[in-house]
Amino acid sequence: MKASFIAAINQICSEKNVSPEQVIEAVKQAIATAYRKDYGNKEQEIRVELEEGRDEPVILVVKEVVEDVENENFEISLKDAKKIKSDIDVGDEITIDVTPEGYGRIAAQAAKQVILQKLQEAEKQSLFEMFKDREHELLTATVTKVEPNWVTLEIEGMTVSMPWREQIPGEHYYTGKRIRVYLDTVEQTGKGPQLRISRTHSALVKKLLELEIPEVRNGDVEIMAIARDAGFRSKVAVRSKDQRIDPIGACVGQKGVRIQAVMDEINGERVDMIEWSDDPIRLISTALQPASISAVIIVNNTEHLDAEGRKIKKRAAVFVEEAQRPMAIGRKGQNIRLATELTGFELDMYNYEELPAFKVKLAELRGEPVEVAVLVEETAKETASAPETEASGETEQKS
Repeated sequence: MKASFIAAINQICSEKNVSPEQVIEAVKQAIATAYRKDYGNKEQEIRVELEEGRDEPVILVVKEVVEDVENENFEISLKDAKKIKSDIDVGDEITIDVTPEGYGRIAAQAAKQVILQKLQEAEKQSLFEMFKDREHELLTATVTKVEPNWVTLEIEGMTVSMPWREQIPGEHYYTGKRIRVYLDTVEQTGKGPQLRISRTHSALVKKLLELEIPEVRNGDVEIMAIARDAGFRSKVAVRSKDQRIDPIGACVGQKGVRIQAVMDEINGERVDMIEWSDDPIRLISTALQPASISAVIIVNNTEHLDAEGRKIKKRAAVFVEEAQRPMAIGRKGQNIRLATELTGFELDMYNYEELPAFKVKLAELRGEPVEVAVLVEETAKETASAPETEASGETEQKS
């Protein structure tokens, strides 16, 4: 090496923004290991010195000064030691220069491998720190490869895989396609940072609403809950912190342009906006739109453990006219399932004619009268997406 060994390392570290102290220490260890392998004993204490102005490292072996040598790898006689250093006694340690002639080439190769390794580690750490601070954010990705169960993406110079379970059902991916993804978590692994990204997470809808709707972004309109059946339908409950702002209108936008922009980003998935209410009965009836709900009974308003330690969920009984039942349940139970997720209540669906008998039975169980919220032609806000086309004839499964 024409340049100083240590100067060359410092220059590379400076260019790659890597700590030279860590690299130099690792280089010393690598050179010592290489020497033990080629010339010495694996148990020998080897020290490596890298001095400014020298184009090769100095290899030093540490030995104990003794009267009679029993193991030449670890000991040196007092007579021989004094030839190296005059003021030395038995029991002292001495370092001996054992640098082989022309060892600079071997040392340079060891240094190169260490530097490359340290650069890779530094790059991985840099990527980890960069993305760790961006967990739960929206990222823009470009598709670079499509496989049966995986889509490979490029995100700001990093290659990330998105498994099928995080992909929107029915979405077509192709090389060069740009998509937005939700960064769920970032973990550091032996292979570098591992990014868990998703197109199916409900938070993706939340982040897209924040992106497209200024009132949501600045906090005037608050997203209270989201229920999502990725690729098909989402229900989003919002409320306004400003009485002058209609939360549904703000989210839908003029001629539906705002909500349409969100739906376009998630492959045309329907997004229904509903107004949040702290009244669970009103919230439940609104969450089940476009069906018209006749009555609601809150069976259990709190989640708790029973005497045997079993978890008792919040539960409500919903009563509808027979004609409204298919819409309330939805295609393959989608509407009632999303309403359950949105409200936090397990919802049991009944025909309106069953209300009197249900009321009597529940009153007997409770030992007190039952409060029934009868919703007669209540005016509710329209849902904010395409016209409802729920299939009829579906049968719910009571939970």
